[in-house]
Amino acid sequence: MPADCPVCGQHYEPEPGFFWGAMYISYAFSTAIMLVTGFLVYHLLHDPAVWVYVTSVAVAAVLLTPLSLRYSRTVLLYLFGGIDYDPRYRTEAAPAIRR
Repeated sequence: MPADCPVCGQHYEPEPGFFWGAMYISYAFSTAIMLVTGFLVYHLLHDPAVWVYVTSVAVAAVLLTPLSLRYSRTVLLYLFGGIDYDPRYRTEAAPAIRR
């Protein structure tokens, strides 16, 4: 992850250790992934053996870990980092990025 946004120049880490709080958000995302996966396995496969639950939850957790990491950091920045999305930056700087 770059230190600053290449489009608007926003610094991504407001203070040292800021993203330690993202661990709690990532934990919530991982818990939700595991609960949804277990619920889907239960209903779609009609209560299979325990190893099917463990395997499916483990595979889903490993595959979705990169998304969980990125979105937990994004949520933390939006909640506590003082960052607001401004669509002007995207439309004005888009031609410069494509070069």
